[in-house]
Amino acid sequence: MQAIHVSLALCAALLLSLGVKLWLASRQMRHVHAHRNQVPAPFDATIPLDAHQRAADYTIARTRFGMLSESFATAVLLGWTLLGGLEALNSALRDTVLPWGGALVYQLALVGAFGLISAVLELPFEWYRTFRIEQRFGFNRMSLGLFLGDQLKGLLVGTLVGLPLLAAVLWVMQATGAFWWVWAWALWTGFMLLMQVLYPTVIAPLFNRFTPLADAELANRIQTLMQRCGFQAKGLFVMDGSRRSAHGNAYFAGMGRAKRVVFFDTLLARLQPPEVEAVLAHELGHFSHHHVRRRMALVIGLSALGLALLAWLAGQTSFYQGLGVQPNLMAPNNALALLLFMLATPPFLYFVGPLMAQLSRRDEFQADAYACRQASSQQLAAALLKLYEDNASTLTPDPLYAQFYYSHPPASERLAALARA
Repeated sequence: MQAIHVSLALCAALLLSLGVKLWLASRQMRHVHAHRNQVPAPFDATIPLDAHQRAADYTIARTRFGMLSESFATAVLLGWTLLGGLEALNSALRDTVLPWGGALVYQLALVGAFGLISAVLELPFEWYRTFRIEQRFGFNRMSLGLFLGDQLKGLLVGTLVGLPLLAAVLWVMQATGAFWWVWAWALWTGFMLLMQVLYPTVIAPLFNRFTPLADAELANRIQTLMQRCGFQAKGLFVMDGSRRSAHGNAYFAGMGRAKRVVFFDTLLARLQPPEVEAVLAHELGHFSHHHVRRRMALVIGLSALGLALLAWLAGQTSFYQGLGVQPNLMAPNNALALLLFMLATPPFLYFVGPLMAQLSRRDEFQADAYACRQASSQQLAAALLKLYEDNASTLTPDPLYAQFYYSHPPASERLAALARA
């Protein structure tokens, strides 16, 4: 493998993936705008024209901003790699931190500095997305103080959780020989499983308030549904999502009998109890069909393949040189290899996205079908219509864009399947 071939492969993947992203985004904007002034026939009796137009404008604004952020991200990736950004950062930290801190501290500092700089570069985009686009369409409920507080909390949690894991992975890479990736994979798998327990009970409450569901009638309806479906949960909770956004949602968190059901307060304020039951039945459908387990197994399997590939690439000098970095001669290269792998793989994996989206849409149809057997298809359809309207989800996406990106079926396909049910 020659360094020039690595550089050319990265440039080709970057240009091709960015070109496809911009082309699909332009198709989406043109298609949504072309259908802006008429509600599609299946929805004309339930969705007002002004709500349809608001959804179109919201979709176009988000898509246009996504084109800008994707272009910037591509430039940043080139800056880190072929234009020498990571090489400059590594040289500076290697010369200053390595002499007094040792190899592990130097590598942790390198990854930490990279993460901090990346977060600073992304912060203006997060601010604009929240306080311009989301606020313009009435979704943002955050103050600037809450926004900055969330950023700080995220940084602290990432440091407290990520640094020990990173230190363990770097130690494994250095100490366990050629097959370090097997041990690193076991460590990563254990960490993912542990986070399934810690996130809902320890981390999520740092950002939101979770209170037991107080509506006795709704709680009884939900408990009856879960008993009918053979599902056990540790509790039913309401999350104060309205502190940050007007968007609504519901989800399960945790593993085994420690699973908890969480409703956004915005969802409960909008839906009637039978509609909430139908939405929850859909989520139960994912568990009944083992979608969550299969997705986790897929992630675990792909992480093993990724780590095995990284183990091979980390031993190739051309891997570093082709991505704009000179490998260290007197210090470990493990942190450099991790960062370069993290930077270089997304442009190549981008083209796997449509397959993953198709699998996700299949799962959503299966969960909807399950919900129709356990609850009311009419109530689920009514709930989805409210959520489409409240979340300003376009009813007229470009078909190719939807096939490429949508993890859930477009509204017309999904509601047509519910009507057949």
